Parts: sequence; structure tokens; C-alpha cells
Amino acid sequence: MQKKFISNLILIILLNLLVKPFAIFGIDAGVQNRVSTEAYGLYFSLLNLSFIFNIITDLGINNFTTRNIAQYPKVMPKYFGKVLSFRLLLFVVYSLLTLTAGFVAGYRGEALYFLSVLIFNQLLATLIGYLRSHFGGLLLFRTDALISVLDRLLLILFCGSALLMTKGQAFHIEWFIWLQTAAYAVALIVAFYLLTRHVGLPKFSFSKPFSLAILRKSYPFALLFLLMMLYTRSDSVLLERLHPNGAFQSGIYAKGFRLLDAFYMFGMIFANLLLPLFARTLKDDRQKVLPVLKTAGKLLIGGSIFIAFLCHFNAKAILSAIYSSDITETILPFQLIMWAFVGMSTSLIFGTLLTANGELKLMNRFAGVGVIVNILLNVFLIPTYGAQGAAVACLITQTLMAIAQLILCAYRFRINLRDLHLHNYLIFAALLFGSSLLWFNSDFLLPLMLFVGTIGLFLLRLIDVPTLIRTFRENN
Repeated sequence: MQKKFISNLILIILLNLLVKPFAIFGIDAGVQNRVSTEAYGLYFSLLNLSFIFNIITDLGINNFTTRNIAQYPKVMPKYFGKVLSFRLLLFVVYSLLTLTAGFVAGYRGEALYFLSVLIFNQLLATLIGYLRSHFGGLLLFRTDALISVLDRLLLILFCGSALLMTKGQAFHIEWFIWLQTAAYAVALIVAFYLLTRHVGLPKFSFSKPFSLAILRKSYPFALLFLLMMLYTRSDSVLLERLHPNGAFQSGIYAKGFRLLDAFYMFGMIFANLLLPLFARTLKDDRQKVLPVLKTAGKLLIGGSIFIAFLCHFNAKAILSAIYSSDITETILPFQLIMWAFVGMSTSLIFGTLLTANGELKLMNRFAGVGVIVNILLNVFLIPTYGAQGAAVACLITQTLMAIAQLILCAYRFRINLRDLHLHNYLIFAALLFGSSLLWFNSDFLLPLMLFVGTIGLFLLRLIDVPTLIRTFRENN
């Protein structure tokens, strides 16, 4: 079983590495290069608005489904239709909330039409996630891995063809939205067909006690996720609404945010692996939390510092390789956003540990403060500074949240901060900064920093392969 788990974990990571970056930088960025910055900015703000309340469509049901099917596979036909009915009801609630939020924010006409289609896309994506939870519970890991990237593969095929066929002509953001719908729909049909071969066709039925039991168990997690989405995803919505040239500024912000989103996606894969690992360690021996925490922190936080330095000092070269316009306007927001990635990575480590320890109530309070800080900063900065102001708000909020979670972990687990070897991160940062000054404005700066950073990661043992292998082997 251990061999099967590891081999399929490698498969899903490889598939994500091969498919999703191409979808993000080849298709998504390609569309932004073809449409106006204003058009993409409006789409980006509406897309993030559709994400904010998305947790309502899940409420931890996917994890519940995977866990229960893995333990009791015979109950799958009984629960399949019941859970599906409940999720459709949750989708109605989510849709009403999101459309109401859009209307209150001042969106009308075409914007509400786009938002409605994006909401429908969220339904399709949610249903794909629900079907995937069954594959995971049945230990059909390869099927789960393939379905996890099928919608992106289809989008690459559909949208890539559309971009090629309309080369030299106008491309409309509406086409991109509907091509996403087509990709999600085909992926859902394929997943549904594969699953019904194991469980048959679902019989829809609604159970009030069953639904209430899920709500009671899941609301603290759902609230935490909602608050995190508010202070992570609301920047672009506020930017598009509050700035006099909001759509353009939101488009600029999207260019900087895209790379952050790509790196954060892989950080989340790492965090999802850490959650059961931390939970197992806390149950067996709380004294072993610190070694796991240090190992994970070195890898993710050290890596985020490396990425932030690379992106800061090579911003123009990186952005020019991806985009065809508005490079100068994007550089400073991009640099600030990538420094926020250090805080987000730190939160992934310490927030995951706190979640495994059941600290959801306190984390919800922190997240609530984060939402207030983020909104106040955006309201104050955006009207004057636009995308730069939103990036500053993002950086400050993510840094404060990371510090708060680090301090809470130190208090809860009696961790001396010196035991986390924070000085290694400072030395690593000094190495990268020194190399940037030595070859500043040189064409060789990026390869030099890559070389120095890679050597530094191993010399300072921020990447410690033997310890990583031993940690995961002991806790698998």
C-alpha cells in the first residue's frame, strides 16, 4: 500500500507539473495577451468573486466522502445520490450569495452575465471534485490523477485551437469563459461515466438529518476557508470597483498574481500531504512535531524565499517572457505580490499544524482580523495607488497572518524560535541579495542567482533529502 501511495502521489504531482503550468502560462496568459487589459481585468475580478463563497458548495463533503468510502465501500451507492442532492441545494445557496454580492458591488449587464457563467463553471468544477473523492475512496488513484488534470488538458486543446484559428483577429474574453465551461462539462461527463461503472446511476434523495450533521461538523472549517478566501481573493474585486480605471488596474494585478497562484497551487499539494502527517504525529508523539515542522519549513519557506528573490531582481525578464504589453506597469505589483508568497508559504506550514491540532476557533479569529486589515488597507490604498496599493495590502496581510500563526504555534507547542533555525533563512537571503548586487542589471543575473540559490539550499540544509525521506517513511 505504501508503494502504491507513493507511486501515485508522484504521478499526480508530475501530471500537475506537466499540465497546469502550461494551462496557466500558455493558455490563460495567452488569452490575456490577446484581449485588452481592461477586459481581462473585469474577468479576473469576477472570477475571484466566484471563488470567495465556493466553500459553501463543499463544506468538507469531499473529505467526508473519501474517508467513508475508503472505510465502508459498500455504503457508496446509498450515499452517492443523497450527498449529490445536498450539494445541489448548497449550490443554489452559493449562487444566490455570489450574485447578490456582485449586485451589491455594482456589477450590472454583461458583468452579471459573465459572473453567472463563472458560477455555473464552479458548479461543474465542484461536481468533478465530488466524483474524484469517490475515486480516492476506492483507491483508484490513477483515475483520480487523470481526472484531476482532464479539464485543464481539454482547455489547452479547446482554447489553444481557438487562439490559433483566430490568430491576427480579435479574441473575446466571453469565448474563453465558455471554452472553460465546455472543458469542465466534458471532464464531468467522463468522470461520471467512469464512476457509474462502479456504483451505478445515483438515486436522488434528500435527508435533512444527514445534511444537518454535515453542517454541524464542517462549519468551523468552512468559515476559516471563507475568511481566507476573503483576504486572499477580494483584492482584485475591490481594485476593479474602487479605482477610477479599475478594470485596467485589475488586469495589471492579474499579471502579477498569476505566477503567485501557480506556485501557491504546488504549495497546497505539499500542505495537503502535511495535514495527515501532522495529525498522525500529534496523535502518536507530540514531541516529534518539531522535526517534521523544521523539515517542512526548510523546504517550503526556503523555497519561497528563493522564488521571491528571483522574481524581484528578474521581474522585467520574467514578465517579458510571459506577456506582450504593460510590462513596466506590472513590475512593482508583481515584485510585492511575490514577496507575499513568503508569508503565504509560512502560513501553509504553521496553519496546517494548527488545523491538525484542532485550533480552528482561534484561527478563525485570526482570519477575521486578516479580513478587516486587508479590506481597510485596500480601501485606503487602491483609489490612489491602484494595483500597487492592492499588492501592498496583500503583502502586509499575508505577512501578519504568517507571524500570528508562527507565534501561536510557538506558544501551543512550546517551541523555541531558535530551534527553527531562522538564522539559516537570513543567511540564505543574504547570499541571494549579495549575488543580485554583484551582477545587477546583467543578462547573467538570473542564471547566477539560480546557481547561488541552489547551492545555498543544499549547503544550509534547507533541502535535506535524507531527512525528508526518513520523515515521510516514518510517518506514512
